[in-house]
Amino acid sequence: ARCGGGADMAEALICGVDEAGRGPLAGPVFAAAVLLDSARPITGLADSKTLSEKRRGALAESIRTRSLAWAVAFATVEEIDRLNILRATLLAMRRAVERLSLTPTEVLVDGLHGPDIWLPGRAIVGGDATVAAISAASILAKTGRDAEMLRLHDRYPQYGFDRHKGYPTPGHLSALGRHGVCEVHRRSFAPVRKILFGVP
Repeated sequence: ARCGGGADMAEALICGVDEAGRGPLAGPVFAAAVLLDSARPITGLADSKTLSEKRRGALAESIRTRSLAWAVAFATVEEIDRLNILRATLLAMRRAVERLSLTPTEVLVDGLHGPDIWLPGRAIVGGDATVAAISAASILAKTGRDAEMLRLHDRYPQYGFDRHKGYPTPGHLSALGRHGVCEVHRRSFAPVRKILFGVP
């Protein structure tokens, strides 16, 4: 995880939090926390899923250089399998908030659930499309996770992680059938469990 910081403490410090990678069959789940600087606005922030890879990359660079503070964290495949994907996602979110160089006054999280933290917070369904700080967090989480999946592709090129990023695409499921399960696959997810144990 990496952090940046520096702020005028007079204004409320609203932190946006979002995740990337709840649905894939392989790889960690990532989360990011961002405190935007109202004096240095970033145009074009949107839910990372609606942006092209090139646009996400450019915005991620702006977020890292213009935010008051930001942090990226993850929960491992082992933690996902041990805790379940929701609890592992909330753990990654908590880690991201805890790694911020500034303490937010409020934490806004995309979705139905927020992490177990000591700060005031709210979960906002659809927040990645309506709250700029959450949009920024969704972009950092997505670009961080995509970079990790490219690293895993170098280790396990037979699965095509560079293309599908671990999601259950026909190509990924076909590769699982041919090559079996590797150490970065989530054993608690049904398609992986079925290959390992023959049960859904």
